[in-house]
Amino acid sequence: MSSESLSGDALSPASFATNLSRSKRASADGSETLSVQAFDILLAQPRGFCAGVDRAIDIVDRALEQFGAPIYVRHEIVHNRFVVEGLRERGAVFVESLDDIPQGSTVVFSAHGVSKAVRRDAEQRGLKVFDATCPLVTKVHVEVSKMRRDDFEVVMIGHAGHPEVEGTMGQADAGIHLVESLDDIRSLKVNDPNRLAYVTQTTLSVDDCAEIVAALRKRFPNIAEPKKQDICYATQNRQDAVKFMAPQCDLVLVVGSANSSNSNRLREVAQKMGCDAHLVDRLDAVVPDWLIGRKRIGVTAGASAPESLVQELVEGLKRLGARGVTALDGIQEDVSFPLPKGLGNSSTHFVRRRSTVRVRQAAPSR
Repeated sequence: MSSESLSGDALSPASFATNLSRSKRASADGSETLSVQAFDILLAQPRGFCAGVDRAIDIVDRALEQFGAPIYVRHEIVHNRFVVEGLRERGAVFVESLDDIPQGSTVVFSAHGVSKAVRRDAEQRGLKVFDATCPLVTKVHVEVSKMRRDDFEVVMIGHAGHPEVEGTMGQADAGIHLVESLDDIRSLKVNDPNRLAYVTQTTLSVDDCAEIVAALRKRFPNIAEPKKQDICYATQNRQDAVKFMAPQCDLVLVVGSANSSNSNRLREVAQKMGCDAHLVDRLDAVVPDWLIGRKRIGVTAGASAPESLVQELVEGLKRLGARGVTALDGIQEDVSFPLPKGLGNSSTHFVRRRSTVRVRQAAPSR
């Protein structure tokens, strides 16, 4: 067998076990071999879809059912490429600018939220809007608007370029400052330190955010805080679950797309706990060499990753020698948010809970 086939390339679900068995046979003629010992799988609880993601996907689903294709979506509805691809196949059209939407069309705003300017633009274009902004993000928008009305400058703790940050900062025409790091705090200039407040991106690392908040309080002792922590319950719960799981593992696999902020934070949390960790879109992104010598592999998923991809990963790991799967204890979430008017029987019609979405099967590697 050529060394190329054993180089640690990612494997598709169809070829995962086949390539492993070939690698074991390769040792007979002295070539390189992949030796994976039997290992256990731990499943974090909770993991995967949160209520805001459930709601956002359901809004696009219902809009397609009710109005037919095309349904335009400003930005990816959630940051998971398989969710986006599945909706695109059904007739959703994802755009970054309202310029790409014909006048009078139906548009869904993504779960990350939009600025006030985008809302005004949509109204001027005569677009029929369904707002899939997570209600917890909307709460932050309301906070920013109120703070500016009360003549407070606002510090936004978050990542530059993330659509949630752009939408939140777009709730104010001026007087809002982005802080990403401790260096930003040291260089921050405000008009009146006694008229200052902060909000945060909902998907941040709880620990990193706490460090920045502490630094803000130290420099600006009178800074006003949000009434309730802005980091969402799902982000907090999933990070806490990884903190519980990671010390029991020697590898953590986080199912989620590379552009998912909360999924990346889960990987970072595991690494900070001293555990090797990787972010994978699905099974075919797993490099078999990662598994060598592992005894316990932990699996979790970001809030925008469907459970179907978690189960696909688990089944692939079983074919590689996993002895058993243990679901760890954790918080059982029972949260749902109402849909926008016009997509259910009434404004109080709640989202259809889902743990899976239709995901196209990965093609076998050639």
